[in-house]
Amino acid sequence: MHGTVDGFTYGLVTPVVAFLMACLGGALGLRCTARSLRADRPFRALWLALGATSIGSGIWTMHFIAMMGFSVRQEVLSYDRAITFASLGLAVVMVGIGIFIVGYRGATPMALVTGGTVTGLGVASMHYLGMAGIRLHGEFAYNTLTVSLSVVIAVVAATAALWAAVSVSGFLASLGASVVMGLAVSGMHYTGMAALSVHLHDGAGTTAGDSSATVLAPMLIGPVAFLVLAGVVVMFDPLVVMGRPEWEKRPPRPAPVPRHLPSFPEPTRWAAPHRPGEGSSSPHDW
Repeated sequence: MHGTVDGFTYGLVTPVVAFLMACLGGALGLRCTARSLRADRPFRALWLALGATSIGSGIWTMHFIAMMGFSVRQEVLSYDRAITFASLGLAVVMVGIGIFIVGYRGATPMALVTGGTVTGLGVASMHYLGMAGIRLHGEFAYNTLTVSLSVVIAVVAATAALWAAVSVSGFLASLGASVVMGLAVSGMHYTGMAALSVHLHDGAGTTAGDSSATVLAPMLIGPVAFLVLAGVVVMFDPLVVMGRPEWEKRPPRPAPVPRHLPSFPEPTRWAAPHRPGEGSSSPHDW
């Protein structure tokens, strides 16, 4: 039996909130990546790790907030906790690999292509692994062409985001890059969902296990709290928020040329001529 899929059970609420979470995770991750380029090597890894975890948490949170609006009308869905948590770990690890490549190799074409490909595959893998954690009396089927399109969207978006992280400076420009990344990640998600069809088994009914609200709501608390804490760290570091300070952008002023005053030779002191009788007490001068 073919299941009736509804991806917008709560209307535009879940897509909008999911998009905002993707933007938040992308903004924090991209600014941390940019900040790592101006940090010493011991601290660079910490900034990159914070950026990778922010992006991974953001896209994972976006995915499962959007999944709150996903339903199959003939079936109640449940989620496997282990696979759902594994999708979060996979997202953080693969995004981290891509970010570390760009963070240590710089904005070279090879580093951007490699890092963007790994990051994009991490986003897509997180999505489909999360979908594999759904439990129901049936099975999912995907359209291969649409799935391939969703993966291409993820890779292109990740490459563009990493390029923006290391090339774009300033708060407004970085904010624009995070919005583009949020749109791309959301587009990848709903493109992948458009490839989905559900085939229910005969006699399908309510699946035993936790409902989506019971599983997803508590699991979202941790990543959302982490994003809030990462935002606090970003706010307390002005280089993360504003990029390079203005005094670093200005060219250095030339050193003042020392002024040399003309030097004149010291005047020669001439001795006064000695006159007879002056300053002499000899009787011969009387």
